[in-house]
Amino acid sequence: MLAAYFDCPGGPENLYVKEVMKPHPGEGEVLVKVSASALNRADLLQRRGKYPPPEGASDILGLEAAGSVAGLGPGCKSQWKIGDAVMALLSGGGQAEYVTVPEGYLMPIPNDMTFIQAAAIPEAWLTAFQLLHFVGKIQKGERVLIHAGASGVGMAAIQLVRLAKAIPIVTAGTQEKLKATANTGAAAGFNYKNEDFSEKVLAFTQGSGVDIILDCVGGSYWEKNLNCLSTDGRWIIYGLLSGGAVHGDLLARLLSKRASIHTSLLRSRDKEASNGYQQPFTENVLPYFSGGTSPHLQPLVDSVYPLHEIAEAHRIMEENRNIGKIVIEMP
Repeated sequence: MLAAYFDCPGGPENLYVKEVMKPHPGEGEVLVKVSASALNRADLLQRRGKYPPPEGASDILGLEAAGSVAGLGPGCKSQWKIGDAVMALLSGGGQAEYVTVPEGYLMPIPNDMTFIQAAAIPEAWLTAFQLLHFVGKIQKGERVLIHAGASGVGMAAIQLVRLAKAIPIVTAGTQEKLKATANTGAAAGFNYKNEDFSEKVLAFTQGSGVDIILDCVGGSYWEKNLNCLSTDGRWIIYGLLSGGAVHGDLLARLLSKRASIHTSLLRSRDKEASNGYQQPFTENVLPYFSGGTSPHLQPLVDSVYPLHEIAEAHRIMEENRNIGKIVIEMP
């Protein structure tokens, strides 16, 4: 089969399409013929040699995939049959023509949805769902500040905050991205490049601040985050795009607000924990992707690249040019 590959860490130019052995499903695993996979920041980090896959995971890039069931390993419980349209969050291996997936990881693709659209769901939506409900314990009426609001996770989080009857506020780096987040349901949005988002958030919330912050930026935002975090607020860090170094009296500021810091990395969780998010997501969120539902959830696809143009897809994401998900289509 064909797969996205790189021989040594480096830039997008190191990526190429390689012929590799097609995997065989083991005990309790399903073989999926991949139609589409989506690109994630973790793929960029792995390509640079900064985010190795967990032990036992495929070293092929790709944390999510959508396609059809092509084979069943021994011990499968007959939940799936050949030809079923499925999608999955993976620990690796999605950017290839075939991938093996533990049967409990698979989710049905909602009615009337294409493989391209479905590929944009697993990583972003499960991450946002886990951060909001399992880590942040979001409550009706709470205000949630979402950094990188126009990213895949950001766009999913906006809609999930609305579904929870809470209020999404975002930051983004361009007016075009802020407009896209407003169209998705953000109650307010601020350009972090030319305005102090903490001041704007406090003004919007009439001085009370936000109850939850979803932060994939890290170090450089710590002071502004604490400025606009409410008393007893929850600051959830799930990425460090600006690095992890903090210079200043973080702990005293945190203590003065009785605030808490939570951290989460979905990829490094064990299979039992990840599977624990997928069932409630499948039951409580997936139905809203089908036509005619209200509110209607929608994965946002920025662009689609064929597998042999994966280096260009990486360049687009590295330059922060995408709004929503970049999807890789298999041959």
